[in-house]
Amino acid sequence: MDDLVRQALTRARTIALVGYSANPGRPSHGVARFLKSWGYRVIPVNPGLAGQVHLGETVPARLRDIADDVDLVDVFRRSEEVRGVVEEALAAFPRLQTIWTQLGVRDDSAADLARARGVVVVQDRCPAIEIPRLGLARLA
Repeated sequence: MDDLVRQALTRARTIALVGYSANPGRPSHGVARFLKSWGYRVIPVNPGLAGQVHLGETVPARLRDIADDVDLVDVFRRSEEVRGVVEEALAAFPRLQTIWTQLGVRDDSAADLARARGVVVVQDRCPAIEIPRLGLARLA
């Protein structure tokens, strides 16, 4: 699994973070800031914050509102919402590389759907934990 995680994090440049919170005390906020500090472009996705600017990006309500390509979709939603996120991500980003679900979040049938389309799936892990654990370098 470490090789898969390493590959996902080293290939990605642009990350859509679904379920971003503007509250600095929320895990999604901290992870988004961490990823940005490591050189990733992080697009926070949250319908309640749509149109606001966070992390230097205008927040879209949904994945389909993102005009640019996204390499990795990081999901901060409940497990029962993952399938909808995966379906939307697959429709919005034909070259999507990775679906990532945060600690405690998994949907194996949604993961199978993504894998069938050639997308790497990492479930129940946090990139802010995995990057330092694997000793990954900051992006240039």
